[in-house]
Amino acid sequence: MDRRNLLKGLGLGAGAATVGLHGYATNADAEAVRGRVNTNSEPSDLKITDLRVVGIRRRWIVRVDTNQGLYGYGEVRDGGSPTSALMLKSRIVGENPLNVDKIFRKLKQFGHHARQAGGPVAIEEACWDIAGKAWGVPCWQMLGGKFRDKIRVYADTPADLDPVTMGNRLKARMERGFTFLKMDISVNLLKDVEGGLTWPKGQGVSPWDQYSGSEFSMVEHPFTGIRITEKGLKVMAEYTEAIRDIVGWEIPIATDHYGHFGVEDGIKLARALDPYNLAWLEDMIPWYYTDQYVRLKNSCTTPILTGEDIYLKEGFMDLFEKKAIAICHPDLATSGGLLETKKIGDLAQEHGIAMALHMAGHPVTLFSSVHCAAATENFMVMEHHNVDDAWYDELVTGVPQPLMDEEGFIPVPNTPGLGIELDEDAVKSHLEDPAKEYFAPTPEWDNERAWDRLWSRTEPVVKEPRSV
Repeated sequence: MDRRNLLKGLGLGAGAATVGLHGYATNADAEAVRGRVNTNSEPSDLKITDLRVVGIRRRWIVRVDTNQGLYGYGEVRDGGSPTSALMLKSRIVGENPLNVDKIFRKLKQFGHHARQAGGPVAIEEACWDIAGKAWGVPCWQMLGGKFRDKIRVYADTPADLDPVTMGNRLKARMERGFTFLKMDISVNLLKDVEGGLTWPKGQGVSPWDQYSGSEFSMVEHPFTGIRITEKGLKVMAEYTEAIRDIVGWEIPIATDHYGHFGVEDGIKLARALDPYNLAWLEDMIPWYYTDQYVRLKNSCTTPILTGEDIYLKEGFMDLFEKKAIAICHPDLATSGGLLETKKIGDLAQEHGIAMALHMAGHPVTLFSSVHCAAATENFMVMEHHNVDDAWYDELVTGVPQPLMDEEGFIPVPNTPGLGIELDEDAVKSHLEDPAKEYFAPTPEWDNERAWDRLWSRTEPVVKEPRSV
């Protein structure tokens, strides 16, 4: 099609089809096109004007507003604090949200591992959402395009000491469409098994307290003194075998939450579970003991996985370079947001390592993870933590309901940004604090300032205020 017919096709008419020098469109042509095309915003003039939060069942949704009415959503990870985002408000007001990487590099020093990355990541997510809306494209497109149209998900399944009950729960997952399963193989299975564990008794602690918030739950794995006996290993292996007999051998089953024991017993357990062809063994020891992960991985044939508590790609480097894991498992709400998590996946691929995604957030992080997974080639599967909560899907509009289809996948949105909008009424019915206003103003954070630079220089000169 020539230029004149193209302009006619755009509905601009013959009067707009004036040809400039060398046959190129003139400024008048451009203005004519702009007059007929809805650009939604003037991207170069976008400025962040506000940041607000709303709490929904122990998690926090962040909304970043702009001077053109565009806004974007982000989310502070489960167990995090909204303060981690609010304290950054004064550092981003006035910035162009389309400069997503620039803003994140400015803020990432305020994040850390585990639940301490909430603020920088939430703002990064919100900026990508705004950018997609400004340019009229989905987030996956801005990450380089997509490798898949739908994202395979798995769901952790409530544990039960009875293997038949547990197997039937997993079977029910399969009947709902899940093609990937996950369960716990914990030392809790040995609570009533005499001679199943050896551990130093006293001081009011026990192996069953790892999630209780007790002092014992804070003791790292190498320092607990817990040992699994041969009898205990046999019980845990028989439990796994019984579940395999119920669900079959064709479907992948991942495992997690083993207990606080050292790498030596992790190796013993990994070898005992090798015959059951599990998808992975997750977080057997703290992620930062890389050399121990090397020992564990080289001791068994089941894939070894960790990563949900690691912040930024630099945190994964040692694990990748030492080939300490078979699968990395970042949680986008901790690892650094959409772009950083894609970088982690790409870096893992260079080392022959697959990527699964941990996800225990509300739909904002869910769909941030969906876009990231779509754009990352070595992605395998993503967690969906709230599949048993009927209210969860109702929090958002703009995407098919239910969020997961009958085959165990979440379709990748093709609409701008994250592709979702919050349902205000649904959110208000599940507020963390019902007394709080929906996205209440946050003027108290407008002027928070600090010396943010990480490198030194001559102390600044402080000028005394002049008297009039």
